[in-house]
Amino acid sequence: MRNPALSRARVVDLHAHIVIPETMGTAGAYGPTLGQHPDGTPFFQVGPHYRLDGVRYVGSPFMDPDVRVARMIERGIDFQVVSPNPLTYMHFIPTDDAVRFCRIHNDALAAIVAAHPQRLAGLAALPLQDPQAAAQELQRAVTELGLAGASFGTDAPLPLDHAAMDALYAQAVRLDVPLFIHPGPAGIDGPPGDPALRRFELDIIAGFAAQETLAVATLIFGGVLDRHPGLDICLSHGGGATALLMGRMAKGARKRAWSPPALRAEGAFEERLKRLWFDTHVDHPQALELLAAAVGPGHLVYGTNFAGWDAPETQAGDGHAPVAPALADNARRLLRVAPA
Repeated sequence: MRNPALSRARVVDLHAHIVIPETMGTAGAYGPTLGQHPDGTPFFQVGPHYRLDGVRYVGSPFMDPDVRVARMIERGIDFQVVSPNPLTYMHFIPTDDAVRFCRIHNDALAAIVAAHPQRLAGLAALPLQDPQAAAQELQRAVTELGLAGASFGTDAPLPLDHAAMDALYAQAVRLDVPLFIHPGPAGIDGPPGDPALRRFELDIIAGFAAQETLAVATLIFGGVLDRHPGLDICLSHGGGATALLMGRMAKGARKRAWSPPALRAEGAFEERLKRLWFDTHVDHPQALELLAAAVGPGHLVYGTNFAGWDAPETQAGDGHAPVAPALADNARRLLRVAPA
């Protein structure tokens, strides 16, 4: 990937979602749809059962690239890698609808990135319910559209370690691009998930961390990293509770009967864990310290959930998550971009 602006950027944000107007109404029965209640409150609807009230996408950094860039400058972010909105992964809808949605999404995303090459790169949306179709769309997104890789959810019809998913992972290795995995709220277009997580928005406060931790365990215990030694995967929110549970997962790898032989040696789990990448959006300095100690500072990248409810409100480098210059170099390595 060639990008002079990214090569010299001091602060690179790898956790930033985008909402694309061209995708509205392109996912069959699942919309998505933008609307407004009689009192003026905006809403965003996906399918018949999920509606997000009170978040104004129109004219916001999520939908307006010029507003995004202005906010980036205000926040001290030089460059951003934007990824699909987790509310619209569409991993459980009919395959034809998902393929159409992802193609329209990625075409529009490529146009946005091409119009702002000094500030933005993009990660493709993929129809994960059909791994072969996902692999084909990844190839198109990278070779024809110039996108930097792809992003998808932790939850899909097939588990992340299913043999059919190898087609997608092998394609990422062939194309030499990274994958970014981020949870989406359960029940939008798929299974409803744990009802206890419906209270207090625990699905995003605690449920996301659980999904990210499960994704790490599945990728390692399920042999994905062993089958694809050249694969680079980055997980959001510091991999959830991975740093806290690393020792317990490693002990399970060494001692439990289901563990494959390759993971039974001392340090085998930890070795594979350090092959994964993690963003720094963990909301507490001690959590970040623990994460860096667990996986090593060389596989951490800066992330903000830009313009989201939990995004930093101060300039990059201030507050609880200072931005070390090495994080930008890490992002360039992950994205296959040489520093200036």
